[in-house]
Amino acid sequence: MNSLELIESFSEFKENKSIDKQTMQHVLEDVFRSMLKKKFDTDEHIDIVVNIDKGDVQIFINKEIVDDGEVEDSNMEIAYSDAIKIEPDFEIGEEVTEEFKFEDFGRRNILSLRQNLISRIMELEKDQLYRVYKERVGEVVTGEVYQVWKKEIMVMDDEGNELILPKSEQIPADYFKKGESIRAVVAKVDMRNSSPVIILSRTAPEFLERLFELEVPEVFDGLITIKNIQREPGERAKVSVESYDDRIDPVGACVGMKGSRIHGIVRELKNENIDVINYTSNPQLYIQRALSPAKITSIEIEEESKRARVYLRPDQVSLAIGKGGHNIKLAGRLTGYELDVYREGEVDVDDVNLDEFTDEIDAWIIDELKAIGCDTAKSVLELTVEDMASRTDLEEETILEVFKILSAEFE
Repeated sequence: MNSLELIESFSEFKENKSIDKQTMQHVLEDVFRSMLKKKFDTDEHIDIVVNIDKGDVQIFINKEIVDDGEVEDSNMEIAYSDAIKIEPDFEIGEEVTEEFKFEDFGRRNILSLRQNLISRIMELEKDQLYRVYKERVGEVVTGEVYQVWKKEIMVMDDEGNELILPKSEQIPADYFKKGESIRAVVAKVDMRNSSPVIILSRTAPEFLERLFELEVPEVFDGLITIKNIQREPGERAKVSVESYDDRIDPVGACVGMKGSRIHGIVRELKNENIDVINYTSNPQLYIQRALSPAKITSIEIEEESKRARVYLRPDQVSLAIGKGGHNIKLAGRLTGYELDVYREGEVDVDDVNLDEFTDEIDAWIIDELKAIGCDTAKSVLELTVEDMASRTDLEEETILEVFKILSAEFE
């Protein structure tokens, strides 16, 4: 293998890996210099000229001219009689530049050199991939499903780079087959065993935000600002929006005529219900909008503890809580307040206050129930075990025991 073949092999590698010529030149120089340093113990007297375009490498060794018989290191010194054969005008103390023949490395060293070059270029490619995707964190990428495993999916981008979509970052209803196109947001880029691992996500709030930018031109142009997004992936999402232009209705623009704009987003998110509300700095109005479609009677806010007591008519409580408690949970996260729901209006004479059960139910459990707006036995029994578990810190076994005690009161 000569120098031309070696450079050509790396020119092809460079083109495939999109490494610029200047970087390639530096790598070649470093690898050659390292090899020469091993051979001569020093590289101070060596010049390396690399021409990537021509596929040429030239190595020049500078030797000092000394008297005949005084050559101690033939790699750094040359006898006067040998020097004048090259150029008759040379004198003792001057330097002679000789070209080092590439073939003098020996076949084994050339193969080692090639392996070192490949290794260095692969490292460069990994670093470049890491930098490129580190800058793309939060962006939507489109790729093709290459491999489907139990815990993750491997996705290939347009340039053949491997991206990973873990099961935990997939929407529960997601189902992909090999060869299908997939959209996701770049969640993070990690380095594992010196290789970049690009993690995608379809459950991150940023994914929904990027989809709004793609579907709603006003969001992309900055005329409408997305203030906050909270999601229960595949189930429900709440998005608060604001516009500084009074002529634009931010909610209407995001939803589109007859839902035309938001339908595409809903389909991409596997029929995730999306509530778009107008942002306001008025906390009472913000909470009221966040709890839609429930209609609120009144709200009491405790700013210090960031809690809000929300009073509703009995028929509105289930709407405020929502299926699986998603509505109230998302509303709380969106507004930044811990929301406690209380019934208002008709009093059920047959109902029993929770304080009547202090001899059978621990006081801290009753406090937990009151914290979520359940201050009577029937208000607790109207909830499911799943709702109770999602809204309190109670164990399922404890919840079932509470239900048993309260149910016995009405038998």
